[in-house]
Amino acid sequence: MIQPLAKPLDHLLQIMARLRDPASGCEWDRAQNFTSIAPYTIEEAYEVADAIARGDMADLRDELGDLLLQVVFHARMAEEAGDFTFADVAAAICAKLEARHPHIFGDAADTGAETDERQSERWEKLKADEREAAGATSALDGIAQALPALMRAEKLQKRAARQGFDWPDTAGPADKLREEMAELAEADAAHQVEEAGDLLFAAVNLVRAYGIAPEDALRAANAKFERRFRAMEGLAKAESRDFAALTLDEQEALWQAVKCLEHRAKKWEPVFRK
Repeated sequence: MIQPLAKPLDHLLQIMARLRDPASGCEWDRAQNFTSIAPYTIEEAYEVADAIARGDMADLRDELGDLLLQVVFHARMAEEAGDFTFADVAAAICAKLEARHPHIFGDAADTGAETDERQSERWEKLKADEREAAGATSALDGIAQALPALMRAEKLQKRAARQGFDWPDTAGPADKLREEMAELAEADAAHQVEEAGDLLFAAVNLVRAYGIAPEDALRAANAKFERRFRAMEGLAKAESRDFAALTLDEQEALWQAVKCLEHRAKKWEPVFRK
């Protein structure tokens, strides 16, 4: 048993070092590398987001701990390889935050309250300067390949838009979406995947043109579909019917019934709140 140190973070670092000990550590932990651990890191980040979406603070505390463990795990492997330590990781983010907030930590003039647009412009300028200092050769450098495809599409488009490569309104993206729909319909089997990708990319562009975050919009649509589908199954079960055995028309009737129930509930909700 490792005796807890005064600081929980130091204790966590000590536990990780013990787990990775070549002689007495955990066999599974010793066998891991950056590549094998990366999927867990991504999964833990999503679980943090899920706890936030559910408003579950107790679960958020636990999930943040799991995510912190991932940082400690990666840092420990890097330290073993002689690349960097956890302290280096913390120092790097401290330096970055101070550099990106010169109006707070530096000598830049304090211009008072800034608009959201001005803050965004300043932030992006600072990040662009960082990328250039790191040797970037394209405006698209630094957008992680491992991002979910929908999120990465939005980031690629936003970065290109900052270089002036963007439609001025929603008409252009809407026309492009219709064009891509037609091309997918006409594509042969060898080109369907490519055309399907173009269609999704165009859809992201149109949604972005309305000032809506595509990831948020699709997450909401997923939640709505899941809620309604589960309700359809519930209606079928209440009538002692096998949902999967119903015809498409019968399933569609249940879908419309669920939508009607939702609309009624939404209509009467303000009354019940009074």
